[in-house]
Amino acid sequence: SDLTNISASWVFQQPPRARKALFLILGIMKLENLMPSVRWLRDYQKDWLPGDLSAGLTVGVMLIPQGMAYAMLAGLPPIYGLYASTIPLIIYAFLGTSRQLAVGPVAMVALLTAAGVGSLAGDNPDLYLQLAIFLALMVGLIQFALGTFRLGFLVNFLSHPVISGFTSAAALLIGFSQLSHLMGIKLESTYELHNVFLEMIERIGEVHVPTLVIGLSAMVLILLLRRTNKSLPGQLVAVVFGIIIVMIWNLDMKGVKILGAVPAGIPVFQMPASSWDDISRLIPIAVGIALVSFMESIAVSKAIQSRHQNYRIDADGELRALGMANIVGSMFQSFPVSGGFSRTAVNDQAGAHTGLASFFSAVLILLTLLFLTPLFYYLPQAVLASVIIVAVAGLFDYREAIYLWKTNRQDFVMLSVTFLSALTLGIEEGILMGVILSLAMVIYKTSRPHVASLGQVPGTSIYRNTSRFSNVIVRDDLLIFRFDAALYFANCEFFRDSVEKLAAAKGEHLKYILIDAESINSVDSSAIHMLFDLIDHFRKRNIQIYFTDVKGPVRDSLARSQLMNKVGENRFFMSNHDAVEFINSEGSPDSTYNDYALQVNR
Repeated sequence: SDLTNISASWVFQQPPRARKALFLILGIMKLENLMPSVRWLRDYQKDWLPGDLSAGLTVGVMLIPQGMAYAMLAGLPPIYGLYASTIPLIIYAFLGTSRQLAVGPVAMVALLTAAGVGSLAGDNPDLYLQLAIFLALMVGLIQFALGTFRLGFLVNFLSHPVISGFTSAAALLIGFSQLSHLMGIKLESTYELHNVFLEMIERIGEVHVPTLVIGLSAMVLILLLRRTNKSLPGQLVAVVFGIIIVMIWNLDMKGVKILGAVPAGIPVFQMPASSWDDISRLIPIAVGIALVSFMESIAVSKAIQSRHQNYRIDADGELRALGMANIVGSMFQSFPVSGGFSRTAVNDQAGAHTGLASFFSAVLILLTLLFLTPLFYYLPQAVLASVIIVAVAGLFDYREAIYLWKTNRQDFVMLSVTFLSALTLGIEEGILMGVILSLAMVIYKTSRPHVASLGQVPGTSIYRNTSRFSNVIVRDDLLIFRFDAALYFANCEFFRDSVEKLAAAKGEHLKYILIDAESINSVDSSAIHMLFDLIDHFRKRNIQIYFTDVKGPVRDSLARSQLMNKVGENRFFMSNHDAVEFINSEGSPDSTYNDYALQVNR
């Protein structure tokens, strides 16, 4: 406080111009934390502009077909995909901590939107649109709140196997959800794979062949261009191909479904609204989208940032930026958006240096909305379906399942259960099952952590696990027990049972128990009560308990609870070897022990 007072006094002693300059600097520093774009705008170099412009136009060209396709996947008119590719991009460009992340509509979030809103809106298209836009506002508010209160760590409760299983299931669901557009038949709107598959088999004879040929041809064209010439936007080429084919042969008159009239004009400001009943029912899906979209965004932004050393990714800042992009976007008729893997990779490869690239992408989409929407009149819906199917094909990660089967069966089970739950029960249920599995695994692993009985490596002061090192020295009168986790209410009984089981194996020869606390980072009151009981239990059997390598915070807890006094300060040691040496010398009339070996609470 004295330093603060001195600093404030010094500032106000300066001339007025100097004070204004200081306050301006402090204001800019504060603004940089809220708006990271201040840094790159201040340091912007002319050499960066060609890369930003090229990357922005390239991603913008990708976004035109992708945005419309993902809007259709979300159950919305295609124009709303272009709306979602404008204002949210501009907001994130100036608030995001990543300089290459390409925000906009993505397949996963579109599918979640359709799954969540579809069950509430039924066959009412106006209500469906209203709920989808309001969902973006809810997702944004949740993300912004998580970032503001620094709760981004909550996303860690969705483990990698769970995400992999859910993503693979979503890829299949997304692909099968587009079969009706690809095959030209009307399928019931459902996100349960077995129902879609059975209905498709039943109605296979109703397939509209020209529609199927156009869709498959578009898929082949996109894949060929991806392999042979990555500089060409395969998705846009497929869109142009589909429009030309329909116009030349008048296929819209022969049963090929087209987009039809696409309204022109930029999105206008309109506050999203909904009823309290709908809001309460949207909360679970809004939380799911907020977490899943953030995970997708933070994963790709960190991967890209590793190639650039001129800025850092702030997870909480990313949450706030994505939140504001969704909040403001919802006011301009956007459904929920996130950072996309493929577009971000293209953005980086095309030379994006700053968020200005995203700004250029948004400008291109706005120009398209103003002047080019009539060109999409004859665009076949089958082409947009092919764009979606090709985009999500890479999300089906079967290699991860094979890898986990070989390396970690528990994680393989988590992946499999999440995958099957999402496929058979539904998307929302799949996410919920994944969260429950992740939390259950955390609780299970901490409630039954690894424990070890240690022995001395011959000729050294090193002690190792007796089950892994066969040549260690093990004494019948001494048990050295190591517990590899924080000690708390969920695992303290496991701790006690493990010690008693190992002690019983020693039999009547056991005189000393040495607890190696190297891996114990904390203890709670339940654990301390257990330790009191354990000490009394073994004292009745004339067995002494010692502690080694107790960390400072743990030692403080033991001291405050008086457990250290009960055990005795001369029973806490810096290492297992020090404790064993003390045990060996105890009882000798002239034996003393150096203070350095004791770990007293000082």
